[in-house]
Amino acid sequence: MRISAHLSPLLGLFPLPLFRLSASVSRRTVLILLGVALLFPACRSKEPEVPRPAASARRRARPAAPARLAIIIDDMGYDWAAAESLLTLSHPLTFSVLPYSPYSSAVAEQAHARGYHVMLHLPMESANGEAKREAVFLHAGMSPGEMANTVSGMLATVPYARGVNNHQGSLATTNPALMQELMADLQQRKFYFIDSRTTTASRAYSVARASRVPAAYRRVFLDDTQTREATLRQLALAVEDAKENGWSIAIGHPYPSTLEALREFLPRAQSYGVHLVFVSDLVH
Repeated sequence: MRISAHLSPLLGLFPLPLFRLSASVSRRTVLILLGVALLFPACRSKEPEVPRPAASARRRARPAAPARLAIIIDDMGYDWAAAESLLTLSHPLTFSVLPYSPYSSAVAEQAHARGYHVMLHLPMESANGEAKREAVFLHAGMSPGEMANTVSGMLATVPYARGVNNHQGSLATTNPALMQELMADLQQRKFYFIDSRTTTASRAYSVARASRVPAAYRRVFLDDTQTREATLRQLALAVEDAKENGWSIAIGHPYPSTLEALREFLPRAQSYGVHLVFVSDLVH
């Protein structure tokens, strides 16, 4: 008999080089061919498999954490006009206030009220005996009781402080025993500590970490040269440092040139690839 049109697709089940079928075959031949197709399914045509993407390609890469930059303004408390100008900058800044200065409490209270963070800028003994120093400061030979009373008196003039960084201290921070006494006191108060790194020989950060006091350290000084251009260059350096390390801490002062540079830099910081944070966000 002739193969009906509805049977012709069966011919595609067999490789043509092996079978050359005539247009007319017997019923018995068709049944034999069907049996062979059922017994040898490998001869059937298959749809090509779509390759699945590798697991790594299917998994979305997590975006890298943004580089974080904290800016501390030291020496707050002597110049009220400078403080008022800095307090108008609506970006995360940490104000480090000197104790016993004319506007210590007022600056700390206003900073806190406007959403800024406050630190105690803790005066410490300098290696340069002729350097201008505060009337009260930490120095070698203090007993633990004297240390605690001195820090308590300073904090009474700087309300809302929750952390400390050193003012001067190029001698005091190299003294492990003095730093251990300080860190024991800060641990009891649940304060954090920022090493201003006024000397490369400082032991303050390492002692703080060993004492389990949350701590970090300054990486860039912004205004050793008091010009807008120099401060902007240092801010650019802080940005690059944050990108390279994931974080950076920069310290500036309430100078007119620093204020001018910050007004220009702060609104653009995000576009430079850094996220501005309070310094307490960087302690560990």
